[in-house]
Amino acid sequence: MTIRHHASDESLLRYAAGQLPAGPARVLAVHLATCACCRERLAALEAVGGALLEATAPVPMAPDAFAAALRAIDREEATRAPAAPAPTHLEARAKPRTPATLPGGIPLPAPLQDCEIGPWRWIGLGVRASTVRLPEDPQARLTLLRVGPGRKLPEHGHVGTEFTQVISGSFSDGFGRYGPGDLSEMDQEIEHQPIVDRDGECYCLAALEGSMRLNGFFGRLMQPFVRI
Repeated sequence: MTIRHHASDESLLRYAAGQLPAGPARVLAVHLATCACCRERLAALEAVGGALLEATAPVPMAPDAFAAALRAIDREEATRAPAAPAPTHLEARAKPRTPATLPGGIPLPAPLQDCEIGPWRWIGLGVRASTVRLPEDPQARLTLLRVGPGRKLPEHGHVGTEFTQVISGSFSDGFGRYGPGDLSEMDQEIEHQPIVDRDGECYCLAALEGSMRLNGFFGRLMQPFVRI
């Protein structure tokens, strides 16, 4: 696997600091699992951050800081929703299981093994999507895309940054060609139209910090059905 498109320094810094939303953070985790270059950059950024913390002069804590922390913990526990009852045997059997592979026998990336993978739904000619439910944030917008050979996604822009990790296959747009392991980051200033190569389907994992903005007449017609 030759990876040509990597995470930006800004995204790696936000990932290291825990400042990326859950969806984009999971896309980045999938990229890091396959990209030694970005893992090395992330380790270097974390080392710099640790050195900066060590060089920072200590600040005295308020006399009641410990008591205030305990009160905050008590308030959180008091407002926390009661735990859900354990599922019955039938409920446990009915719960969807995370598949070990995607259609076609493509291995599911390791960072998605704890997620719930939804059914595939039609969102356009030759294009299907599956919602990925994260245990840490069930409301996060994270989507698996399955696009047929030679198919075009609608031309679109974004409200916020779009993170797309190629799992299998490849696509091209006006900014380059993206193959297995490549990560595409497109901010709100960019509009593009990915086109899948003709030699096979393309599977991608995508997350947005905002929403997708489809262009053109047919794009606007499809917008209510594209929940990405």
